Amino acid sequence: MTEKPLERVRLAIVGSGPAGYTAAIYAARAELAPLVIAGAAFGGQLMITTEVENYPGFPEGVAGPELVELFRKQAERFGARVVFEDATAIDFTRRPFELETDSARIRADAVVVATGAQAKWLGIPSEEKYVNRGVSACATCDGALYRGKAMAVVGGGDTAMEEALFLTRFASEVAVIHRRGELRASKIMADRAKHNAKIRFVWHSEVDEVLGDEKGVTGVRVRDLRSGALSTLEIGALFVAIGHKPNTDLFQGVLDLNAQGYLVTQPGSSRTRIEGVFACGDAMDPVYRQAVTAAGTGCMAALDAERWLAHHE
Repeated sequence: MTEKPLERVRLAIVGSGPAGYTAAIYAARAELAPLVIAGAAFGGQLMITTEVENYPGFPEGVAGPELVELFRKQAERFGARVVFEDATAIDFTRRPFELETDSARIRADAVVVATGAQAKWLGIPSEEKYVNRGVSACATCDGALYRGKAMAVVGGGDTAMEEALFLTRFASEVAVIHRRGELRASKIMADRAKHNAKIRFVWHSEVDEVLGDEKGVTGVRVRDLRSGALSTLEIGALFVAIGHKPNTDLFQGVLDLNAQGYLVTQPGSSRTRIEGVFACGDAMDPVYRQAVTAAGTGCMAALDAERWLAHHE
């Protein structure tokens, strides 16, 4: 840790998506005066979500960035303080714990980790151009927006099959684009997808370019990896399902991570293996990855932290 101004807080929350801000709301109402280290890229995946239609309390839907702003205002109303810097270093070897940002050192009696996760993308310019205009990494979030259109899913694992099967509720048909000639998905998921009349497979292929106009996606150009031949699929939406990466690099070797890098918590709680350090949201949830479930675990983490602090005081 370098010499920077030192600040002492009872609770530090690292992250500012639904999990981090919900933890902040609960902790602030409990008069813990939490400090939220929001990050330079604050707000998490909601910041690249134009329309959230499945968060309770918003019957007309709400823009992702607007929802994040409402979370922040609610947390600050009860006394949470938010700094828009990244946590760059941590020391959990002793209490109080120490965290470092670009401008300060923070000593905290307890820490909530809510650093979230990010979808893995294809990495082509046309994909980025049409994000939220027909390109998405979450069928559960966005599938209903493209009702009645043909859709495509990229990927060959369980997540891709789950996305494809979910999309059949809304799509006229679903094309699964996969680089190999067989699926990585479990047999039960692969069989479900293969036996669904609305799903077809585009094998040995990758997306070469996402096609569209001012209204959004109109198709994808697909390259056959064996022959190099290009073909076009006419679709109204493309869902990228090649995995997620939790934002947990800072905690490697410090907290327990599973094989995919997600933080491991004790069953039925937000407690990590280090007493006084709690985890919530997509950083510890490889299964659901929804704003509302992240908020729920943020509540759990704040309550766990509050009780732990009360016990140790």
